Amino acid sequence: MNYKVNIGFFMFFMLIVLGIFSILMGIYVIINDYLFLLEWEVINLNSVSICMSIILDWMSLIFLSFVLIISSLVMYYSCEYLKLDMNMKRFFYLLLLFVMSMMLLIISPNLLSILLGWDGLGLISYCLVIYYNNYGSYNSGTITFLTNRIGDSAMLMSIAWMMNYGSWHYLFYLDKMMGFSFIGFMIIMAAFTKSAQIPFSSWLPAAMAAPTPVSALVHSSTLVTAGVYILIRFNFLIYNFYYIDLFIVISMLTMIMSSMGANFEFDLKKIIALSTLSQLGFMMSTLMLGFPSMAFFHLLMHALFKALLFMCAGVVIHSMWGNQDIRFMGGLCIQMPIISSCMNISNLALCGFPFLAGFYSKDLIMEFFLMSSVNIVFFMMFMFSVGLTVMYSLRLSYYSLSGDFNSFSYLSLYDCSKNMMLSIIFMMLFSVFGGAVLNWLIFNSPSLVFLPFDLSILTLIFILLGALVGYEMNFYNYIIFFYPLIYFFMGSMWFMPMFSTFFITNSSLGFGLTYFKLIDSGWGEYLGPFGFMKFLISLSKFNQVIQMNSFKIYIIIFLMWVSFLIFFYN
Repeated sequence: MNYKVNIGFFMFFMLIVLGIFSILMGIYVIINDYLFLLEWEVINLNSVSICMSIILDWMSLIFLSFVLIISSLVMYYSCEYLKLDMNMKRFFYLLLLFVMSMMLLIISPNLLSILLGWDGLGLISYCLVIYYNNYGSYNSGTITFLTNRIGDSAMLMSIAWMMNYGSWHYLFYLDKMMGFSFIGFMIIMAAFTKSAQIPFSSWLPAAMAAPTPVSALVHSSTLVTAGVYILIRFNFLIYNFYYIDLFIVISMLTMIMSSMGANFEFDLKKIIALSTLSQLGFMMSTLMLGFPSMAFFHLLMHALFKALLFMCAGVVIHSMWGNQDIRFMGGLCIQMPIISSCMNISNLALCGFPFLAGFYSKDLIMEFFLMSSVNIVFFMMFMFSVGLTVMYSLRLSYYSLSGDFNSFSYLSLYDCSKNMMLSIIFMMLFSVFGGAVLNWLIFNSPSLVFLPFDLSILTLIFILLGALVGYEMNFYNYIIFFYPLIYFFMGSMWFMPMFSTFFITNSSLGFGLTYFKLIDSGWGEYLGPFGFMKFLISLSKFNQVIQMNSFKIYIIIFLMWVSFLIFFYN
């Protein structure tokens, strides 16, 4: 067991060193305004050059450092979280492969090498989701993998189409591709499946079957953010796209749908997963509206506080003997003060509380959104989603951290062990100070925001309204909020899991049964193999009758040949 734990500590040390090197290199690149493009020609055959390329600019290096530092802390956290697991070594190797796939995706300016990282993320996420080896995990892993395969096929089609340009280096051809929208559409499709936008949203809560450290990594900086990162790289293609308004509406609907679903969910990990989906919709809509650098900034800030939130949730679930229902929690702030404090900090950062990590990105996006010329529908959807974020965050804190004890297992509750506590405290410090530091690092000059007083306090008004409605909804339990139809519709992500699972499987299985009865066991069998067999049997019987040396048959054949010769010569 110590050998397995030592592997985790070694991987933690390796990743933290690489992460520190990446962030120092990123600061150097930002200060000097450099961009390093490294190429290694693997093979050159018949004027087709296959190169392995690496791009090291400020975006890839900063994102790489965040991925490495968060994954190193998750490794350190997992050494204690999975201490008694029999397959701990396999878990660490899978996690390392997962991080390496994300690294390959981040530093590649080449669509072919991006596909290697893209497919690696999909395959290893499947292996991690089915880690616990039960039927629920297998079903969740299958939904995750098959939904991501849709995006992989779109990525393959864009690679095939880029053969027209003679190279897969998309950075060199972005200006050339602007006039044609097929590659842009395929990249958007791939990003929408990977980042779980409508109608591909149902796999994200299902992926919660994975261990909690995997969820902390997947939902912060790796799998789900890959789609947003690719679209940030391809942002020149998006703005000239004909149906850009449609994609803005889809991302905003994703944001509202997931926020509403989180207000009706009772599974702790699924609430946090739905909040991730809400923030992904927020990033996508920000990106589609024309603010790619701010979407990237929010992606980094979201990685910090979401990893912290999942780590705290993992400790709570660990202490509650695997229970994830928030109705059985309550009063955790008395039993687990440090974990509750860190969980509250991450929740407040998610809401955009002033001077935490989420505030610097979220408030900046909202102010630029209010300054831009958008219609009233987009305006109201955006503001409504901000209020919903505060609603489900307040609800989560109310159910789990405050109130009375709601479970028998509180006698065994404790904050957590040293390894978990250290990684959580480090992540908490990043969530508090990371926003201010990165704001000055990425944006070298302060942003000019010019808004009238009523618009400048509008975000705060919607946040307070969301908090008020959440208070009324959860503290007084109004019957109207728990009307069964509304509850079922909102709590089931607008029936999307039914459409992506039962609807497809039931219709396909029903069609398969009909085909089996009518074709495979019916006329298809009679006219196909069974009929062909009977035809061959009858032919062989006829041949056998001919070869029985019968005088009558010889006379008939002789007369046929004579008739044929007479007819032929006449």
